[in-house]
Amino acid sequence: MYSSDASLYRVPPAVVVTPREVGELPVVLGVCRDLGVPLTMRGAGTSIAGNAVGPGVVVDAGRYLNRVLEIDPDAGTALVEPGIVQARLHQVAARHGLRFGPDPSTRTRATLGGMIGNNACGSRALGYGRTSDNVLGLDVVTGSGERLGLGDVPGGPARSGLLDRLRGLVDGNLALIRTEFGRFGRQVSGYSLEHLLPEKGFDVARALVGSEGTLALTLAARVRMVREPAYRVLVVLGYGSMAEAADAVPAILPHGPVACEGLDSRITGVVRERRGAGAVPPLPDGSGWLLVELAGPELGALRATARRVAGESGCVEAMTVEDMALAEALWRIREDGSGLVARTPGGEQAHAGWEDAAVPPERLGAYLREFEALLGEYRFFGVPYGHFGDGCIHVRIDFPLGRAEGARLFRDFLNEAAALAARHGGTMSGEHGDGRARSELLPHMYSAEALALCSAVKDVFDPDDVLNRGVIVRPAPVDADLRAVRLIPMRRGLGLAYRDDRGDLARAVHRCTGVGKCRADSTAAGGVMCPSYLATREEKDSTRGRARVLQEVVSGGLGPDGWRSEALHDVLDLCLACKGCASDCPTGVDMASYKAEALHRRYRGRIRPRSHYALGWLPRWTRLAAKAPAMLRVMTAATRSRALKPLVAWGAGIDRRRTLPPLAPETFRRWFASHRSPEGRNGDVVLFVDTFTDAFSPEVGKATVKVLEHAGYRVTVTGRPVCCGITWISTGQLDGARAQAGRTVRALLPHVRRGAKVVGMEPSCTGVLRSDAEELLRGVDAAAAREVAAATRTLAELLAETGDWTPPDLSGVSGIAQPHCHHHAVMGWTKDAALLEKAGARVGGLGGCCGLAGNFGVEKGHHEVSVAVAETQLLPAVRKTGEDEVVLADGFSCRTQLSDLAHRDGEHLAQLLARHLPDG
Repeated sequence: MYSSDASLYRVPPAVVVTPREVGELPVVLGVCRDLGVPLTMRGAGTSIAGNAVGPGVVVDAGRYLNRVLEIDPDAGTALVEPGIVQARLHQVAARHGLRFGPDPSTRTRATLGGMIGNNACGSRALGYGRTSDNVLGLDVVTGSGERLGLGDVPGGPARSGLLDRLRGLVDGNLALIRTEFGRFGRQVSGYSLEHLLPEKGFDVARALVGSEGTLALTLAARVRMVREPAYRVLVVLGYGSMAEAADAVPAILPHGPVACEGLDSRITGVVRERRGAGAVPPLPDGSGWLLVELAGPELGALRATARRVAGESGCVEAMTVEDMALAEALWRIREDGSGLVARTPGGEQAHAGWEDAAVPPERLGAYLREFEALLGEYRFFGVPYGHFGDGCIHVRIDFPLGRAEGARLFRDFLNEAAALAARHGGTMSGEHGDGRARSELLPHMYSAEALALCSAVKDVFDPDDVLNRGVIVRPAPVDADLRAVRLIPMRRGLGLAYRDDRGDLARAVHRCTGVGKCRADSTAAGGVMCPSYLATREEKDSTRGRARVLQEVVSGGLGPDGWRSEALHDVLDLCLACKGCASDCPTGVDMASYKAEALHRRYRGRIRPRSHYALGWLPRWTRLAAKAPAMLRVMTAATRSRALKPLVAWGAGIDRRRTLPPLAPETFRRWFASHRSPEGRNGDVVLFVDTFTDAFSPEVGKATVKVLEHAGYRVTVTGRPVCCGITWISTGQLDGARAQAGRTVRALLPHVRRGAKVVGMEPSCTGVLRSDAEELLRGVDAAAAREVAAATRTLAELLAETGDWTPPDLSGVSGIAQPHCHHHAVMGWTKDAALLEKAGARVGGLGGCCGLAGNFGVEKGHHEVSVAVAETQLLPAVRKTGEDEVVLADGFSCRTQLSDLAHRDGEHLAQLLARHLPDG
C-alpha cells in the first residue's frame, strides 16, 4: 500500500512508521541516520510525481499528526501539525471566517505537510498565491538532526552553524540565484533559493517550501489564513480552440482574477459521456473555454470588471455567472474531468509523468500548440487543461508502458517535452514537484552551476543523504521503479464480465491511479466513498489501499495464489461493498465488484464462512419458511429467544449484539395474490418483489402498490418468486448469483417486451437489475439483462416520468433521508429529492453509509466498524431529528440499522407518499 502514491512509481519501503506525536519524528530520523536508511515523509499519498514513496522508512504523518494547534483570528494565522488535512483546517477555521488560500484539487485529503513539501497552488493561486506565499514559519528538524524554528514559530536557536553555512553559500552565488531561480510564479522545480536572497530577507522557511522533504522534516507550520470574499462572479469565455483561449490570458490578467482555468471540448465530452449530459451546463460557443473567477467586497464592481474582461478577452461568446450553484457545476467539469481523463476514449489508461509543466503565461498559447504537435509525433493521446492564468498545464498521457519499448518511449518523450518547456522559459513542475518523475530532467532548465548549488544546499541540510533520497538532487532515472509496466491480462475464470475493461480484471483493478479521493470525507456533500476508511482512518481500509493490494495480486506480487493470501483478506474484510466508489471515485473503481470476485476466487471449491450460507442464501431460507408455517414459527421463536439467540448467532456467523429482524406473518406475495389491481390509464408496471420486502417488510410493498395505482398504473408481479442474487453477490457466490439473476431476467423480460416498466422497491436489488445482472450474465441472457435494465425504475423515477400524476401535499413533512448506498451509486437519488421538494417536504438527504450494508454489519467481527460508520453521518443526524419528523430509508438494511442503533423506525418513500394520499 505504501509502495505507491498517485504516481507511476512503485518503491516498496522496508518499514512504515505512524508516529503519534511530532516529538517522535526526530527520534525516527536519528535511527535512520545511525543506520544509513533513507526516510520519506508521506501525508495523504496523493503525490503525482513520486515524492511520497521511497525505500527504507516511510513516515505516515496523516494518521495521527493532524491537529490544529492554534488559530489566531486577529492575526489571521494558524499553527498546525504536518498531517492536518486542508479541508479539516477549513472546518476549524470557518468558525472564525477564515480559510487557507491555496486550494489544490486534492484539498479534501491533501495534508498541509504535503502541500508544503511540493509548494501546492491550486486553481486560485492568482488570488491567494502558492503555499510558499502563505507560510509564515516552520518548526523543522533538518537531515543533520538539528531542530530549527524558522520565522513565526515558537523556539529556535539564537545561532545556527547550519544557517551560517547556508548564508555563506547564498552570498557566494547571488548572481546565479537572481538569474536562474524564481523567474516566474510557477517555477516550482528545483529548490526555491530566491527566498534566500538578501532582498527577500533570507527567508529560510519559505525556501524550504517545495523542497519535497529532501532537506528537513516539518514538525509544525504557521500559515497565513484569508477571509472568504463577500462575492464571487464567474466569467466563462468561449474560443475556437484551447490554444486561442491561452493566447487571451495576458489580456485578462490585468483585471486581477482570482482564478483563470482552461479546458476544451475534449474534457467536456468525457464528462458528458461518463456523467451524463446534465453534468455539463450550457457553455458559450466555442471549443475551448476560460473560467475566470473574480472576487471582492462589492458585487457592482465585480459586474463591471466582468464586462471589461468579456470585452477585452477576444472571445467568441461570454457568459457571466453569479448563481453559485451553477458556478460550482461549471467548476465541477474541471474537477471531475481531471479524474475521468485517466482513461482515453479508446479505454487505454492515461498516466501522470508529464502532467505539471508551466511556462510564463505570455508563452502559453505557443507552448500548447507545440506540445500538442509533440503528442502527435509520438502518436500519444492526452487532454491538456489547467491553470492558464499561471501558465500551468496538466495532462495525462497514454504512454504505452505495456509494450516492450514503452519505457524507452516514455523516457524519450519526457526529455523532448522538458526541452520544449525550457525553450519557452518554463519549468518541469508548476505545483506537483519534481519527485521521481522530473528530477532527472532538471538539467533542461538549470545550468550545471545552478544544479551544483542545489546539491551544496542539500549537503548543508542533509549531509548523509537520508531524506527522500533520489529526489531533486542526485536523482533516480525517470524510468526507474515504474510500476505495472506490463499488465498480465486476467480474463479466464472470472465471475463478472468487466465489459468496461475489455473483460480484463487486471485492467479493472488498475483503474486506481492513487489520487486518494477515497480518503476524503465527502459525506456532507452527499458522497459515500469510503465509509470504512472514515471509520478506521487506516490506509488499508481505503479504496486505494485495497486497489493497491489487488494490483499486487493480479501481477503475481503476492505469490501464485494471491487470492487466498491473508494480505488480500485483511484489506477486503472491512469493505462494506457499498458501491460508493463506483460513482464517487473519479476513475470508476468498483470495489464491491472486486471484493465479490475475490471471494468467488478465494472460496471456489472450498468450505465458506457460515455467514455465507446463512445470509448469502437468505432468499432460500425465507421461501422455505413461507411454504412451511411450522418452520416460520420455529424461526421466529428462535430469533426472539434469549436462550437460543446465541446459538442461532453462532450458527449463522453473525454478531450476538445484533437484533435479528422477524419474518412477517404474511408475505407480500401472499397478500398480493388476493389483491386485484385495477386497469390503469398509464399501463402496466411489474413490481420486482425482492426477498426483503416480501419476507420482512410487506408493508413497503403494499404502500408501493397503492401509490402506483394512484398514479394510474396496473400493478403485476412475476408468476413465481424470483431473486436478483444480491446476497449471493455480496458473499462472492457468483455462480449462484448468475443463476438467480438469469432466472429473474427471464421472468421479467416478457413483461418488459409487452411495454411494462419494472419498479424496484429495495435499492440494492434495483441496482442489480440496472447494473450487476448484465455483468453476471453472458450471451443472450446479457442482452436480455440490458433490456430489463433499460426498463427498470425506482419509484421516484417512474413517478417523475408520469406526467399526469401530482404528488400528495407533503408541506408539513420535515426530516432526513438516508439514501441507500447502491441507490446513490447506481441510480442516483436526485429524482427522489426532486419529488420530495415538489411535494413540499423539507427532507434533507444524508451522505455516507448507514453501516449495516446488507450482510456486512451483521457478520461477526464487523459490529464495531458498522457502528463507527453509522456515527459518521446517520446517527448524529437522527439524534437532531424530532420525534414527529420522518426518517426516510428505502433500504431494508438502513431501516434495520436505524432500529438497532437509534431505536427509530425508518420509512420507505412509498410509505410516506401512501399515507398522505387522499384516501391514505
